[in-house]
Amino acid sequence: MIVPVILAGGSGTRLWPLSRDEYPKQLLRLFGDRTMLQHTLTRVAGAADTAPPVVVTNESHRFFVAEQIRQMGLSSTIILEPQGKNTAPAVAVAALRARADGQDPVLFVLPADHHIRDQEAFNAAVARGAELAEEGRCVTFGIVCQAPETGYGYIKKGEPLGGKAFAMAGFFEKPDADTARAYMDSGEFLWNSGMFLFKASVVLDQFSRLAPEILAACRLALEKGREDLDFFRLDPEAFAACPADSVDYAVMEKTDRGAVVALDAGWSDLGSWEALWQVNEKDEADNVLSGDVCVHDVHDCFLRSESRLLAAVGVTGHIVVETADAVLIAPRDRVQDVRHVVAALRARGRAEAISNRKVYRPWGSYESIQFGDRFQVKLITVKTGARLSLQKHFHRAEHWIVVRGTALASRGDEVLTLTEDQSIYIPVGTAHRLENPGKIPLELIEVQSGPYLGEDDIQRFVDDYGRGGDS
Repeated sequence: MIVPVILAGGSGTRLWPLSRDEYPKQLLRLFGDRTMLQHTLTRVAGAADTAPPVVVTNESHRFFVAEQIRQMGLSSTIILEPQGKNTAPAVAVAALRARADGQDPVLFVLPADHHIRDQEAFNAAVARGAELAEEGRCVTFGIVCQAPETGYGYIKKGEPLGGKAFAMAGFFEKPDADTARAYMDSGEFLWNSGMFLFKASVVLDQFSRLAPEILAACRLALEKGREDLDFFRLDPEAFAACPADSVDYAVMEKTDRGAVVALDAGWSDLGSWEALWQVNEKDEADNVLSGDVCVHDVHDCFLRSESRLLAAVGVTGHIVVETADAVLIAPRDRVQDVRHVVAALRARGRAEAISNRKVYRPWGSYESIQFGDRFQVKLITVKTGARLSLQKHFHRAEHWIVVRGTALASRGDEVLTLTEDQSIYIPVGTAHRLENPGKIPLELIEVQSGPYLGEDDIQRFVDDYGRGGDS
């Protein structure tokens, strides 16, 4: 039995403005009707006989991850990291958890945001990797080079092991263009995919020998951790003491049990808008168009609209991505530099680097429609059967107008049922709660008024999701 370990952290800044810290690329529908996380879960389930997945993510993404897994009808273990420590601690925690009941499964560790075009080739590579893992090997997957890529690390193939597998002769950092060309021309190198297969006991033995500080900290973080709703929370203090490192550096580059399986399956890490242009279907002018887009004499472009009409004339080789609060324009050969824009926005304290105008919560979402001096208008959507916390605000009053569905509104000691076109006023300092008892999503307009309208102006008394503050 193989246990998938899905690494679902990260912010995907190179896909800004669509991907942001609070709702990154692994949670987005970038193509098809599923998110990147859901594509990954489907792909892994189709590759082998797998147990319920272990998903390692962070506090801010926990409910989104749980909801997307629930939509697929899957059970899972969701481990919450108090802070990002790279991939080595995540792998160590997953392996320790897998061994806790005396079992010793093969762990299939992979990021949540990769794209694979050829499922059959992927399945064959996983099957060969699983055989090697059962033999006690630490297996990674090396992507057959398609270009002299400077954005990936490389793995050198060693002694053949049969079935497109090789001993590992070395890991190499992201090269310059000339070195990348030499690597590709030699036929001896593969791209480092960041996917791994190994038995839990084997990788723990390697951590014990090669990275004992990481293993000790992760063991303590698990021992002192706790169950919380559908999640397991690692102990923050113990995990904070864990060194941050990748599993590549901590284990794979040093192990004497390494093996690499060559994978030629249309792989992409979807790390940029250029990568999305590469994997998507194109029109007769080699454009990828998504959303409300109108073009004339446009070629070799990626144009995506999220909230309004996007029109382009006479443009070649560009990326244009529109969202409700930001627009990105860049030549296709400069999209790796988007991270510099995000860094500049963060330095200025701009919210656009962190969150979208539409903000997701475990009960649904809200979107700011209009913001002014002492007032704000939001569209709030509450999922069927969900409810917000019982709460109050110290600086703002609220007026709710139902536009679709049915609302159960608590105000002080009152409980009122509101239907379409009905409204309720919540004075400053009054305890209140909103619930959707109906069979369709509840949509309402919320008008806030007061001297301070920040999301941190909230005191929760009761919450179904164990939250505090503005989370």
